[in-house]
Amino acid sequence: MQIESFFPYRLAVTAEAFSRQLVAVYGRGHGLSREEWRLLFLLEESGGLNSLELAQRTSLDKVQVSRAASRLERKGLITRSVLGSDRRLRDYRITGQGADLFRRAFREVEARAAEIMEAMSDADRAALDRGIRALDQAIASVTRPEAGHGASFPRPGRGEDGA
Repeated sequence: MQIESFFPYRLAVTAEAFSRQLVAVYGRGHGLSREEWRLLFLLEESGGLNSLELAQRTSLDKVQVSRAASRLERKGLITRSVLGSDRRLRDYRITGQGADLFRRAFREVEARAAEIMEAMSDADRAALDRGIRALDQAIASVTRPEAGHGASFPRPGRGEDGA
């Protein structure tokens, strides 16, 4: 079998190419890394989350969350505070400055994603949506508890970039 025809490889390459298109907007245009973008996205939607909730709602591990949060805090885009007696557990909140930056970046990211999606026919977009939902369901149906939390992540209302 050739790697180019192996479905997991094709899916990963396509997702990465799509993600790079969006990184070009929020990265170069607004100075955010993928990890920072994901955290801002979740915090803007929720207002605030603790470190465990952030790690569960993204594909980021605790170290990635902590490093991205440190950078966002230095930029004045979020605040972090220790929760209770467990000094490892933090509460994260988006600041007004962070929410403003996110909204500006999101409008541009959303426009770029729409531009890409509109290059597809209506039928192809609908088929892609059905396929993604079916793949999520299939993964959930075969995911073993010992394998971790599976591939299905809560989807924010507007749609995360998938990066």
